[in-house]
Amino acid sequence: MPFPKTEKIWHNGKFINWDDAKIHVLSHVVSYGSAVFEGIRCYETPQGPAIFRLRDHMQRLRNSAYIYRIESPFTVDQLCEANLELIRVNKLPSGYTRPVILRGYGEAGVDPHGCPIEVYMACHPWGKYLGEDGHKIGVDVCVSSWNRPAPNTLPQMAKAAANYMNSQLIRMEARANGYVEGIALDSNGQVSEGSGENIFLVVDGTLITPPLSNSALPGITRHTVMTIARDLGIPVAEQVIPREMIYIADEVFFCGTAVEITPIRSVDRIKIGAGERGPITEKIQDEFFALVEGRKADRHNWLSNVNTPVAAGTR
Repeated sequence: MPFPKTEKIWHNGKFINWDDAKIHVLSHVVSYGSAVFEGIRCYETPQGPAIFRLRDHMQRLRNSAYIYRIESPFTVDQLCEANLELIRVNKLPSGYTRPVILRGYGEAGVDPHGCPIEVYMACHPWGKYLGEDGHKIGVDVCVSSWNRPAPNTLPQMAKAAANYMNSQLIRMEARANGYVEGIALDSNGQVSEGSGENIFLVVDGTLITPPLSNSALPGITRHTVMTIARDLGIPVAEQVIPREMIYIADEVFFCGTAVEITPIRSVDRIKIGAGERGPITEKIQDEFFALVEGRKADRHNWLSNVNTPVAAGTR
């Protein structure tokens, strides 16, 4: 099902109509996947629409571009303000923003030198990524036969379009086999992440997640979960996780901008814990939504109110 249309898309500093956001079929990005992107959520709060961790997302966008030697023509502050204005122009109470920095129509070969840099930013309404019930009852997933690329192949700290060809294989295989999502191992056979989500285990009361060296994306929601857990007095550890440790964990959940926090009730048809959302997952989930929906004080300065001209953290 295609994204619901909104009225305007931001392109290189100007607003254009949704249907006018087009690139040439021979743009470098089409043949070679030369783009970096972000996914950012805007939540409806009592104070109006608020974008979650806006500045962190835009900094990661520029970091991803820098890794691939793409010079962003816009600063973090400019990208933040553009995102706020985009939500205002489209009058969205909540939704999802997709900023993309890509290499456009220019050179025909692999070397992108001479290709123009294009920056687009679109927003649209979006619901629950893994289904409306997944947040409460959990989802059934599998360990994929597709591994995450080794760190000396495609840099996994960059949120790059080309990396997501791997993610597509993971997700399509999972769906074809009757699962909602897949878990990827890294090139050494250790747990890495989902196709588009970070993963956490709860073992004996401790929250555990793979380190970035296991080809995991430095997820902003991942960092959020770790911060919330520490706020709540829950021990947190980054450690290498062998595949079999997933099966005997007390709780497992995915996290990410799209998936938010979604419990996993089974892996490879093996029940995880009680086969339902566990108490620590629920506690972190409740705190997360209370913060992003403005029902608790924004103690970490994570929300950028759309009705405030300057993004949080840019002062």
